[in-house]
Amino acid sequence: WQESLACRAVIFLINLPAWLLHKLYGAFRMTFEDSFFARLAFSMGDETAIAQSWMIMLLWVIPFSHWNNAYSLMGFVLLLALFYVGAMHQERFRMDIVHIGFYPMLLFGAMFLAVAFSYVPSESLRFLFYHISAALCVLVTVSAVRSVEDLKRLAAGGGVCVLVSSLYGVYQRIQGVEVNESYVDMTVNAGMPGRVESYFDNPNTFAEVLILLLPLVLALVLCSRRWYSRLIACGVAAVGVAALGRFLGFFSAAVGCVAMAMTYSRASWVGAACAMVVFVFLWKPKLIPGFAVLCVLCIPFLPDTIWNRILTITNFNDSSTASRIPLYEAALEVIKKSPVTGAGLGTAATQAYISDFNLYHGEAPFVHAHNFYLQVWIEAGLLGIIGFVGGMLWNIKRAAHAVRHCDDSAARTITCAAASAL
Repeated sequence: WQESLACRAVIFLINLPAWLLHKLYGAFRMTFEDSFFARLAFSMGDETAIAQSWMIMLLWVIPFSHWNNAYSLMGFVLLLALFYVGAMHQERFRMDIVHIGFYPMLLFGAMFLAVAFSYVPSESLRFLFYHISAALCVLVTVSAVRSVEDLKRLAAGGGVCVLVSSLYGVYQRIQGVEVNESYVDMTVNAGMPGRVESYFDNPNTFAEVLILLLPLVLALVLCSRRWYSRLIACGVAAVGVAALGRFLGFFSAAVGCVAMAMTYSRASWVGAACAMVVFVFLWKPKLIPGFAVLCVLCIPFLPDTIWNRILTITNFNDSSTASRIPLYEAALEVIKKSPVTGAGLGTAATQAYISDFNLYHGEAPFVHAHNFYLQVWIEAGLLGIIGFVGGMLWNIKRAAHAVRHCDDSAARTITCAAASAL
């Protein structure tokens, strides 16, 4: 990828504005250096990583009901402009396409093709702006985050999200959460309380966010040198656990397996357990046996409602589990009919395709495939799923390689956490 013509072409195009601005700065250096506002803009551009961490924090902290994806697009476009301002007077400030990698670039390109070949192009077009925002987020993050402090600040932004969302989750539990029968089959989950969802409108979404962010909070705990920094990070992690589980012990790896407890999101419990195993394996492999023993010892302490919920994962008498079969079948039918191009970007295009061809035969309305891999394939086609899976595997492989070949440091610990969360 790094030596390919495609990579060099993209690097040239994406860095052309920075190159032109730097030439302009070189031609009028004294004019810019004598301007207070120019120096202020350059100083702000140099700190794009700080602005990025704030943007990502706000993106998660502000409730979904008060947010619009247009804000995301505008925010990341402004961050891109801020980066170019920094690049104007610093030649080392350049967009880093190489370390984003080939597969994420392939995924991004597949999004445009998914609009072009969509079953309902007009519906798919509005979803493209969301993916452009996500791509800008990745581009600016990879390019702007250049030091360990930048990396820790980025992780801390995620920690603030854990703290705020979990505090609201605790508040929900104290107030009481009404049982939503569309989320859970009460016949096989008798006695289970309402599922905490914080401000994410869905308990599964809340659990997914915590899977991504709690490992980063754990990494901040492990790499904090000052006692008060560690205490703050522990506090954030403890509140995150308190919102979802009934255990306040943070340092025990087994707590990670029950951290999603109050969301009652079964797949997220499996995900959290896998994340903790990967984290321990990458960080200190020799701790794996002790970690396994600790997990087994924690099983008797699980509340009955959680244990019963775990037992329903493979129970097809559970309507929540059984309802996914027709969803998967409909998605597979889309793949059979249109394996290369898919139905089109976004849930609206896939819903229209499945409805018009009568591919779904379940009772509840078809919203999405209820499986990331199937959903990406039916939306973005073959190139999309290759880019999606390849991007994850490529990043995890690079992370594992970096962890193995670098000394113990905050960057190494955060890398372990990010890989495990992914």
